[in-house]
Amino acid sequence: MILSCIGIAMLLLPGVAVGQQFAPSAVDQRAAQALEPADGILGNSVTNVFANGDSVWVGPLLSLTTDGGASWQAPNLELVLAGRNEESRAFSIDIEGETVWVGLGYNDAANDGVQTAGGFLVSTDGGETFEYRISQIDSPGDTTVVYGVSTLPALDVIVDQQSPPFDLDYDPIRDETWVAGWASGLRKSVDGGNTWSRVVLPPDTLSEIAPDQPYTFRIEPRRGNLGNFNHMGFSVLVASDGTIWAGTPKGVNVSSDGIAWRRIEPDGTPTSMTGSWVVSIEEQPSDQGTAIWMATWEALETGDAGGRSGVSVTRDGGETFEQVLTGERFIDFAFANGNAYVAGRTSGLFVSEDDGATWTTIRDFRLASPDDRPIKVGSDVLAVAATDDALWVGTEDGLLKSLDGGQTWSTFRVEVPLQPEVETEEVPRVETFAYPNPFSPVADTFVRIRYETETETQVSVDIYDFGMNHVRSLPTETRSAGLSESVWDGTDGRGLRMGNGTYFYSVDTSAGVVWGKILLIE
Repeated sequence: MILSCIGIAMLLLPGVAVGQQFAPSAVDQRAAQALEPADGILGNSVTNVFANGDSVWVGPLLSLTTDGGASWQAPNLELVLAGRNEESRAFSIDIEGETVWVGLGYNDAANDGVQTAGGFLVSTDGGETFEYRISQIDSPGDTTVVYGVSTLPALDVIVDQQSPPFDLDYDPIRDETWVAGWASGLRKSVDGGNTWSRVVLPPDTLSEIAPDQPYTFRIEPRRGNLGNFNHMGFSVLVASDGTIWAGTPKGVNVSSDGIAWRRIEPDGTPTSMTGSWVVSIEEQPSDQGTAIWMATWEALETGDAGGRSGVSVTRDGGETFEQVLTGERFIDFAFANGNAYVAGRTSGLFVSEDDGATWTTIRDFRLASPDDRPIKVGSDVLAVAATDDALWVGTEDGLLKSLDGGQTWSTFRVEVPLQPEVETEEVPRVETFAYPNPFSPVADTFVRIRYETETETQVSVDIYDFGMNHVRSLPTETRSAGLSESVWDGTDGRGLRMGNGTYFYSVDTSAGVVWGKILLIE
């Protein structure tokens, strides 16, 4: 799920994004070629991590490892997308056995960067090949929905804009795929994504609906003062007992059959949900029964009686809730070996070894090896997943893996070669470079200085100002042969922050000295 661009203002949808028609998505399908070897993860902002056995899928730029990160593969999306929405990225991922579902979306530059549905990728062979499926929107004129004894009026959501698949869940028992798609609401496919049907949820004025009761309410996402917050889908889970949980800005909806629904929202008491905007729902395996964990954000525009962000846990099907970690905005969960892990976005990774009673927080990720490249201090924690032997965390500055429960971490970041096989103006051959460049100590925390050594050697890095006055010596370190990095936080030897300007650096190894340049801008 991608939340970094979502704000509470998106609860009020402008009408044009729902009612104005754009060209529909292509409906043809094309099988992708087999997975191809990749040098590593494909992007450093990691918003999705999904573990299934030994397989770990990473998004939004889709890549896969089956050996703990020793090697990587990626599907050739240019082939499978075949020219349609090639800027699409993974907004959501779900895997059940050999079936892999990926919900695609992108920021539509032609429409003020609004988040937009890009269709789906579906694989039934563990990701070896994929097929494309269209996005879950209506055809023009689909303005009624039959619900039991009632025929309800509905807004036909006919454009991809503001309907990205924020969450999805494939149910292998019923062979159904559920998608929470914001303006398009909650949708379901029973034929592998070839067609999608609207799922009728209670309107904001009702707490439950059943097909044998007559209704006249309109199915419509909130737009200005019209429509329903509860008809905007944000999260979905099919639990192991078959219960379907659907999160909206107006609470969580629960159903045993996907037809009759009960909506639960906070009432301000300690045994209710913390907030009404349910952005993530996950099930914790347990010998004591099913525990459903939900990340909730405050959503005062909806009349939220809870009014607080936090984590809500129910162990009795939604009758009562435990409130934990209140006051923080969380976006993802993982469970392994009796531990619970919660991605806290701007506040770090939270870990509980006692079923949520107490928590520790990891904000600074200590490296397992000097050869691991550090991530930016304070990076947003955007995703978390666990395999039997490893904990994986996606951040805005790279992917992290821990083999000791979060004590130390190995890092995975995009490898930019110093000596590319093909030299271009954009990717020249150099002996060293620094990134990001220009560099802001406030926004970036530190700048990485990248270089390569032919043998194990000691490395000394020195920083100079534009007049070649010595500013700082970074700690001398022993580096293994290959690509390495040192980091500078923009301060001098006394810890004082340097001013705007051009700085030079030298990298001194047993093979000699190479030079580079950094532009520091506040």
